Amino acid sequence: MDLAYIPSPSRGVLYLGSIPLRGYAFCIIIGVFVAVLIGNRRWIARGGRAGTVADIAVWAVPFGLVGGRLYHVITDYELYFTEGKDWVNAFKIWEGGLGIWGAIAFGALGAWIGCRRRGIPLPAWADTVAPGIAFAQAIGRWGNWFNQELYGKPTDLPWAVKITSDSGGRIPGTYHPTFLYEFLWCIGVGLLVIWADRRFRLGHGRAFALYVAAYCAGRGWIEYMRVDSAHHIFGVRLNVWTAIIVFLAAVTYFVLSARLRPGREVIVDKGGEGDVPEPRDAEDTKDTRDAKDDGDDGIGTAKAKTEAGAEAEGDGTKADAAEDDGAKADKDKDKDTTEDATAEAGDSVPENAEASGSAASLKKS
Repeated sequence: MDLAYIPSPSRGVLYLGSIPLRGYAFCIIIGVFVAVLIGNRRWIARGGRAGTVADIAVWAVPFGLVGGRLYHVITDYELYFTEGKDWVNAFKIWEGGLGIWGAIAFGALGAWIGCRRRGIPLPAWADTVAPGIAFAQAIGRWGNWFNQELYGKPTDLPWAVKITSDSGGRIPGTYHPTFLYEFLWCIGVGLLVIWADRRFRLGHGRAFALYVAAYCAGRGWIEYMRVDSAHHIFGVRLNVWTAIIVFLAAVTYFVLSARLRPGREVIVDKGGEGDVPEPRDAEDTKDTRDAKDDGDDGIGTAKAKTEAGAEAEGDGTKADAAEDDGAKADKDKDKDTTEDATAEAGDSVPENAEASGSAASLKKS
């Protein structure tokens, strides 16, 4: 008898009148909301405009859902297109079946379209939403719990999940809750990206590459524990091979990007305020901007003082020039006075000579 286990819900859908409310769909919707909320806060902290993340998510989310469903249907085509199966079920996304690999690939395509329309760089947007995507995946994994699917090997551990449904080839019993393992792993990945982004100021898509690489590292061993049907290559599940290839691609991009484009984008959103150094939260961002404004005021004050000093120096130069002009005028005046005296002296010489001549004539007479 199992003394402890995680119970599965008796059913994964509730009805509001005739409207079905499915737990799987609720998990996806909540995950998208959380991703947009976190991404918006991070985008504003980097100098972007509020609402940009949501505007681009309008493109990314539908593309991601289509891509995730396509990947699932292609890799598990026998569930829909073999004898005795109804191909219409391939469109019933609410019954479960989304491949994260297709969701990320097609979601990136939709995000690229949205970024092009807004005129912002896709790598910067991807870096911003990377932690939110990890948290969204964590929440979405609880949809597997509602559907009693994608569990692991049998176990009697206290945290085993108890499967009660016998439809679709299920065998009731207790199994490894791989949905719980992936939930915890994705939470850790999101926190890792947030820490690394603050510590190393990751840019040009490197925060997103870190998220992809970290997720793949966990998905590999979690996928290996699952017992649901899957295609195998050389005895290894297809998704394990996919995780390995994507992991290597993400690490390669991270290394090359760090060498070719170090640092972080300065302008992330047209009309925004640009990147703020060391953005930790809204308060730190505001303080940084205030400090920048004070610095600008200081520069303006210094400039004003410099201009005033230059003007005063100019006035002093003018005063010196005026003084020189005055001295020159005095010199010219003295020169004129000297010339007048000389001329007067010249005029007096003949008079004295004439007087002397007259006196001599009187004496001779």
